[in-house]
Amino acid sequence: MQRFGFIRPVRSLLCAAAVAACGAATAAETVKIAFIEVLSGAFAFTGQGSLNQLREVVTQLNATATPTDPKFEIVPLDGKGSPQESASALKMAYDQNIRYVTQGGGSGVAFALVDAINKQADRDPNGGMVYLNYSAMDPGLTNDKCSFWHFRFYPSSEMQIEGLTTYLQNKPAVKKVFLFNQNYTHGQQVAKASRAYLAKKRPDIQIVGEDYVPIATVRDFAPYVAKIAASGADTVITSNWGSDLGLLFKAAKDYNLNINFYTFNANNPGIPSQMGSWGVDKVSVMWNWGSNAPTPALEKIAMAYKKKSPDEDFIFASHWYTMNMLRAAMRKAKSTDPKTVAYALEGMKYESPVGEVEMRKTDHQMLAPIYLGVWAKKGSPGVKHDAENTGYGFRSEVVWDSYVSAQPTSCQMKRPPV
Repeated sequence: MQRFGFIRPVRSLLCAAAVAACGAATAAETVKIAFIEVLSGAFAFTGQGSLNQLREVVTQLNATATPTDPKFEIVPLDGKGSPQESASALKMAYDQNIRYVTQGGGSGVAFALVDAINKQADRDPNGGMVYLNYSAMDPGLTNDKCSFWHFRFYPSSEMQIEGLTTYLQNKPAVKKVFLFNQNYTHGQQVAKASRAYLAKKRPDIQIVGEDYVPIATVRDFAPYVAKIAASGADTVITSNWGSDLGLLFKAAKDYNLNINFYTFNANNPGIPSQMGSWGVDKVSVMWNWGSNAPTPALEKIAMAYKKKSPDEDFIFASHWYTMNMLRAAMRKAKSTDPKTVAYALEGMKYESPVGEVEMRKTDHQMLAPIYLGVWAKKGSPGVKHDAENTGYGFRSEVVWDSYVSAQPTSCQMKRPPV
């Protein structure tokens, strides 16, 4: 009796273990994604807003996952906007066995991450990490510094300048342009591309000034605004973001500077609240989507987010593209292995809320429509939704199909063995 009494519990334990093993084999895998961004300091508001919206996208995706789909988990790491700190955060993620990373706040950081990921992959062919770039725009990332491990889900600055200068061809009132950017690789690239594309499309336009501001350092932009006003410029092109854009607008509003501002980031968290009536028909933004654009599916997502978070606007549509296409690549690959997924992602065409988008295989640049929004009063033609509860929002002025803004690439992709 003692003997049988001993065997029964063992058999029960074995059966329980078998059931648990079967459950583990069929349970959805959790894929952790490191979110390396500015989460402290002057630009933290932008980074935190991006994190909130990424988490919302992931929550929606996880809720619609099939039993065989992976579940996603976001692991925030503060890169502090520094290439060195961000590279350290990347190493921390790797040491935690995290093989997917997303970042978008600053191309200087993006270059550092690409370099570190390339070196890691060279050291360990099975140690690759997939970098999902949701808004770092420097064209070098998909040209001479392109990497098999890097995928950009946002238009490069050259793609945006292509669209903007095409628009300015039909704006004869624009005659004198001041280029004002942050003093790092992206700001310098925007100034360079602006000069080149304007010379080709609007050679009559005069560049009356070009200046750079040290990133996240200046608190008083009044001297810069005075310099812009003294130049006689009727238009500013700026790629500034974060507090460097908000403080620029504050100084321009205080000065009552009545000229055009064409930006890449005026929709970012905290910026719309700086503009009010001053920005009407002055401030424009180039981006990959807008809440007043003719895209009902994304509009629905944005309004649902606004209902949950009344003080925030859903602006990071690239998070939607990134996470949905990542899951599609994992389904296609039937794997979460980074290299296998990267091969499945490159060249992918995906039906998104703005139509079909493509992750171009040659350089891992996503090709998708680009939008130009102009600041206007809510309720005026084309402005159904306001931004940050200001009573003003961005009117969708122009939509360019991807083939209009697509740029050639010099990328010579080095791929690992399949």
